[in-house]
Amino acid sequence: MEKNIAVVATGNKHKLEEIGKILEDFFLQIKSMKDVDLEGLHIVEDGKTFEENALIKARTVMEKTGMFTIADDSGLEVDYIDKQPGIYSARFAGEGATDEMNNKKLLGLLEGVPQEKRSGRFVCAMAAVFPDGDEIVLRGECEGKIGFEEKGKSGFGYDPLFIVPQYDKTFAELGPEIKNQMSHRGRALKKLKEALTKKLGGK
Repeated sequence: MEKNIAVVATGNKHKLEEIGKILEDFFLQIKSMKDVDLEGLHIVEDGKTFEENALIKARTVMEKTGMFTIADDSGLEVDYIDKQPGIYSARFAGEGATDEMNNKKLLGLLEGVPQEKRSGRFVCAMAAVFPDGDEIVLRGECEGKIGFEEKGKSGFGYDPLFIVPQYDKTFAELGPEIKNQMSHRGRALKKLKEALTKKLGGK
């Protein structure tokens, strides 16, 4: 079967790899921003929700390329600090913040907070925008706890702090194969596969 081409609207190489891995058995050929000459494109994400920001990214790239585009907006919600960092997860410690800086800020805000109050979830909104004007927006979530220190070498972002209850290990300890089966992004992409199968046909 001929594969449909999909541009993934992200400049984050970790996200691109993760999305590509989860969709590798699907009838889509993934193109990066670099592949469509949009590397370094700055998109102002001024939405108030994950869904709004995902749509902003997908619409912008679709309009510039005329191609079917997928975008995600994802982040961590921690209940103890009023669901922060939320949509500001990537820049929690300021514009241009590194993963290390963001994790350090989060640990500081949770200092002295007992494990039972460190609940949270990863959230991923996945948007698909088609040249014909159709749009699909779906959400995936994964519940967990925030650890007291970073553990594990795999993953990115808050993965070394996010403990999955089923395994009592962080995403960074579990590795990509297990993470992709149960992560917020994996769950959102599973829903997207089902929606795309209905729209585009295929396996």
